[in-house]
Amino acid sequence: MENLTADERFEELGLTLPPAPKPLGVYKPYLVDGKYLYISGHGPVQDDKSLIIGRIGESISQEDGKLAARQVGLTILSTIKTNLGSLDKVKRVIKVLGMVNCTSDFEKHPFIINGCSELFAQIWGEENGIGVRSAVGFGSLPDNIPVEIEALMELW
Repeated sequence: MENLTADERFEELGLTLPPAPKPLGVYKPYLVDGKYLYISGHGPVQDDKSLIIGRIGESISQEDGKLAARQVGLTILSTIKTNLGSLDKVKRVIKVLGMVNCTSDFEKHPFIINGCSELFAQIWGEENGIGVRSAVGFGSLPDNIPVEIEALMELW
């Protein structure tokens, strides 16, 4: 997979993208500023447009939380592909902010957000798919989603 483009890597993985979400508030899902792509906070949209719902440490396990973060990653990829036409337009991931809806005693936020980070590393490679990152816990997130992630990426 070394010489494959991001779109080709995605195809090799046999993944499917959920529909790109439409804003439910007053914001843009993404913004291009020069060579930078800002991605607003995304939730775990499934193929049928429904959201994964629940709180980690309460109604969702740590492992399912990681899968929810991977689904958020796929939702972000969908926004990129739908609006920019190709994952190949992204040169590298600069920063990821992962927000975890969890109980106050939950401490494995980085493990959860790895679901998204590992996906990005598979798509853009370890050199370009892994950027700086924060993974933090929240007492709640919109619509009781387990994970919300925003990102900053560099474009070619």
